[in-house]
Amino acid sequence: MAGLVYFLCAVTSVACAALLLRQWRRTRMPLLMWSALGFAGLAVNNVLLFVDRVVVPDRDLLILRDASGLAALTVLLFGLIWESR
Repeated sequence: MAGLVYFLCAVTSVACAALLLRQWRRTRMPLLMWSALGFAGLAVNNVLLFVDRVVVPDRDLLILRDASGLAALTVLLFGLIWESR
């Protein structure tokens, strides 16, 4: 059951990133671009979580998961700060 939840979280993150990217292509609003990049990074994080817990449970991908989550949130935070000026 946990594997299904991890998979659905990854799919949702990918869908959010795709929808944000599609809207950014239409409007060229920079905040949408930063949000799309942030959600793409979160999607990578969720895919790594699925791989870590379901596909190869004997390997520990904690460092990669934490690094991708930190990078995604850093991009999102940078975009929010940059566009607030």
